Amino acid sequence: MAYERKVALLSIALTLPALCVALALIWQQPWETAARIVAMVALLALSTWIWFRLRRAVVHPLLTLVNLLDSLRAGDYSLRSISARRGDALGEVLWEVNALSSTLREERLRVEETGALLSKIMASVEIAIFAFDDQRHLMLVNPAGERLLAMRSSEALGRTALDLGLESCCDVDTPATLKRAFPGGAGSFEVRRASFREGGKPHELLAISDLSRALREEERQAWQRLIRVLGHELNNSLAPIRSMAATLAGLVAREPLPEDWREDVQGALGVIGDRAESLTRFMASYTRLARLPPPNKSRVELAPLIRRIARLEQRCPIGVGQLPELVLQADADQIEQALINLSKNAAEAALQTGGGVRIRVSAQTGHVLIEIEDDGPGLAKTENLFVPFFTTKPGGSGVGLVLARQIVENHSGSLSLQNREDAQGCLVRVTLPL
Repeated sequence: MAYERKVALLSIALTLPALCVALALIWQQPWETAARIVAMVALLALSTWIWFRLRRAVVHPLLTLVNLLDSLRAGDYSLRSISARRGDALGEVLWEVNALSSTLREERLRVEETGALLSKIMASVEIAIFAFDDQRHLMLVNPAGERLLAMRSSEALGRTALDLGLESCCDVDTPATLKRAFPGGAGSFEVRRASFREGGKPHELLAISDLSRALREEERQAWQRLIRVLGHELNNSLAPIRSMAATLAGLVAREPLPEDWREDVQGALGVIGDRAESLTRFMASYTRLARLPPPNKSRVELAPLIRRIARLEQRCPIGVGQLPELVLQADADQIEQALINLSKNAAEAALQTGGGVRIRVSAQTGHVLIEIEDDGPGLAKTENLFVPFFTTKPGGSGVGLVLARQIVENHSGSLSLQNREDAQGCLVRVTLPL
């Protein structure tokens, strides 16, 4: 039985006894027959009106609620009930439905805005992004992916990863670097995979970034910096050698030889020997940097190592505060060499101003922080600090900082240099994993 009919029958059943009693009392009244009939018809009409109003009072708000919920299900969040009010049971329900509609409208706007932003990001990035369903059919591809496949999205969507030539990328352990040839380009590519769920089913997200262009640009810049420094060092040595050779050639061609020709020859040969020795040291430094072996890690107690490094520097006292007792898994010789290079640079800088050097060690979350602070003049130029063979010190090799950074990074750490903010000088920060 329909709910509306149940309400109508229950309202009739509720009022029927009273109606029957009222009709019997009217019929027993000493009125004329016509008056009694009119009174009884009026009572029946009033009862019918009450039944109708009771049914409407119960059913109409529910129909309103049905319309609101139907509009929410259809995605229309603009419909509201004007009967919603606080302090009334049915009004409270309609109030909450109105509030739910407002919340869903705000959420949909937020989702649409987020989706629009995500679409713009995917369109602007140079990383090819592909989304596959649980059967590895392509569901989504961005413009970079279209260029990589040399295919429009309308042609690619719905095709399998095998048809698109991406099956091997979907099966490789990521992150991975592959050398591949795609229809849109060939070279080195970094592949990353991730999984997500949609509609209760697993889906796969594939990101492929072209490393060739970035690697070529980095390689070009590295070669430019290296050639610039090498050319500077070679010119500094070859120019006086060429000048002294020309002087000696002119000297031995003179007839007769001057009386002091031996002194001139010895002086020129001394200059040539000095510059040759400088080139030899330069090539030795290059070989040392290029042949750095991988770290042979073992247990290293950090506090004794720091104290030993501080005692090695005799030109400038190095202050060492309270050191925590920490143990690293590292190559003790390489770490010691890196810290010696850094403390040596700090001491040489402090000697220029008559200041001091301090070493601090602190344990951070998952790593140790080693700080070397000096009172020197600070860093004048920071863009060439880690360029191999670049140096501003007379007789410097230009490999100390580069070698130190390479050692630290081979231990999964980091090295940074910056000017102090509280005073004049430089601050070196070395982080190593615990």
